[in-house]
Amino acid sequence: MNPIIQSKHIQFAMSNRKHSLIQEWKYLTFMHWEVSPKILSKYIPKDMELDLFEGNAYIGLIPFLMKDVHPRLLFPIGGISNFPEFNIRAYVKLNNKPGVFFLTLDAQSYITCLYAPYAYGLPYNYSKGNIKVDNKKYIWKSNRRRKGFELSGFSILESEAMIPSKGSLEEFLFERYCLFSLRNNKICIGYIKHNPWNIHRAHAKLQTNNLTKSFDLGIKNLLMPELVHMSKGVTVNAWSLQTIK
Repeated sequence: MNPIIQSKHIQFAMSNRKHSLIQEWKYLTFMHWEVSPKILSKYIPKDMELDLFEGNAYIGLIPFLMKDVHPRLLFPIGGISNFPEFNIRAYVKLNNKPGVFFLTLDAQSYITCLYAPYAYGLPYNYSKGNIKVDNKKYIWKSNRRRKGFELSGFSILESEAMIPSKGSLEEFLFERYCLFSLRNNKICIGYIKHNPWNIHRAHAKLQTNNLTKSFDLGIKNLLMPELVHMSKGVTVNAWSLQTIK
């Protein structure tokens, strides 16, 4: 396992508490669209502020594999600790601290879909899906049968790996080490810690994207993201939530 270090670009306060979860995020495809801040703001809790890059707001769609998810003092369990996830996230800040806010997280894990809304205030939905890796190609498919929301497509690497440079759009999108959520109508923060991202510029081909379509974000072409990156992944320590507002 690689050592966990803090990005030199982002400074954040960590409590003296031990992290509660260990997990790996593997074979990620990051797809982004620029969206209207006015449209996106209706999905953001009133006490949070949209975080903008040069005046622009972004929405991210990320299919990936959650691997070896387990509490700090326990071990991964086969058939439970590994599952595909497909999330849609916005970029927000609170008291000038940058983080992410999830509009939805679809996962093929009943335990996660039951536990995470209670423990983390995260809007998980159960979805059948898979992530396949074919050399430099990641293939993904998700189907939330209850409402028919689907995502399918693939991504292909187009560059060597890079660490986001200071002040870049990639740093803005990737170097974030906390999430904000609403739990019991209170704003909470959950810290994470991992090595800086190694990302590749990439190309994505989407066949279906009803998942993003389920939100009225004003995106003209849901099958053509404006920015695409891929990453082999990171090992993550995650802390339990703290109520901040």
